[in-house]
Amino acid sequence: MEKLDVVTFGETMVLFNPEQMLPLEYNHKFLKQIGGAESNVAIGLQRLGHKVGWFSKLGNDPFGRYIHKFVRGEGIDTSRCKYTDEAPTGLFFKEKRSSTDIRVFYYRKNSAASLLSEEDLDEEYMASAKILHLTGITPALSASCRKAIFKAIEIAKKHNVKIVFDPNIRLKLWSKEEAKDILIQIAKEADIILPGMDEGELMTGKKTPEEIAEALSFGQNKTVIIKLGEKGAYFESGDDKGYVEGFQVTQIVDPVGAGDGFAAGVISGILRNEPTSQAVRRGNAVGAIVVGVNGDVEGLPSSEEVEQMLNGQKDGQDVKR
Repeated sequence: MEKLDVVTFGETMVLFNPEQMLPLEYNHKFLKQIGGAESNVAIGLQRLGHKVGWFSKLGNDPFGRYIHKFVRGEGIDTSRCKYTDEAPTGLFFKEKRSSTDIRVFYYRKNSAASLLSEEDLDEEYMASAKILHLTGITPALSASCRKAIFKAIEIAKKHNVKIVFDPNIRLKLWSKEEAKDILIQIAKEADIILPGMDEGELMTGKKTPEEIAEALSFGQNKTVIIKLGEKGAYFESGDDKGYVEGFQVTQIVDPVGAGDGFAAGVISGILRNEPTSQAVRRGNAVGAIVVGVNGDVEGLPSSEEVEQMLNGQKDGQDVKR
C-alpha cells in the first residue's frame, strides 16, 4: 500500500454560494461549490505538494457524486469513500450581508455522512499515513461518528501515527457542555491541537492564549497552536513558545475556510520538519491567501504562492507582515 502523508475523514457538503451580497431570501443565483473542514485541509495539503487520503460516506445521489469527483479531481486519494442509499448528501448555503458578515445555513441533519461508523475505517489504510487529521465536527454528527473518531484515535496510537486535532466547534450541532466534554477527551489524545480563541475558552475556561495553551497541554509534551485571526497565532511546543505575527490582508472576500487553510499550512510545515514557529508562519500565510478568494477551497494556494507570501511577495506586490 502506498504511503500517505495525511489521512483525514468527515463530512463534505455541497455549498450554494450566492452571487450577490444580499440577504438570502433576495438571492436567486448561486454558485455550486463544496465545503467541508477535512476535505478543505486535504485539498490544501495536496496543493502544497503532499500525498493525502480523505474519505466520507456520501449519498448515492448527484451531490454525492459531485463531491467525490471534485475531491478526487484535486488529486486526493478517495478510494475509501462509500456511498449509501439510506440518507442524502448534506447541503449548506452561505448568506453574505457584507465581507465581514457571512452567515451559514446547514441542511445536514441525518445526512449520509452522519452514518459513518467504526466499520467504515480501514486500519491498514490509516496506518499508512504519517499524520491523522481530525476535527471536532465529525463527533458532533452522530453517535456512530463519535465512535468512529475514537476508533481512529485508537488505530493512530497503535501505529504511531501523529494526531492533529482542530476542535472546529459547531454549536448548531450540539450543546456547549457536550462539546466541551468530547473535545477535551480528543484533545488529551492528540499530539498537535489547533483551537481558535473562542474554542480554547470554551474547552478550558481560560482567557489568554498562554493560559489556554498550558491547559490544553495537560502536562504532556504536546504542541498547542492558538489561532488569533489577523493577529496571527500563539504556540507552545515544549519549551518553545511565542507569538507569530499574521500577514496583512488588503481585502477580505470570504473568510470561511481560512482556519482550514491555516491547518493545512501548519501540517505542511510539520511534514517539512520545520521549527514550530516557521510551520505556524506558513499556516498564517495560507490563511491570509484563502480569505481573498470566494469559496472554501478555491483560494487554497500552491506551494509557489505560499513561498511568495513568506518571502514578502504576492502577485508581484509587496506584502506587509
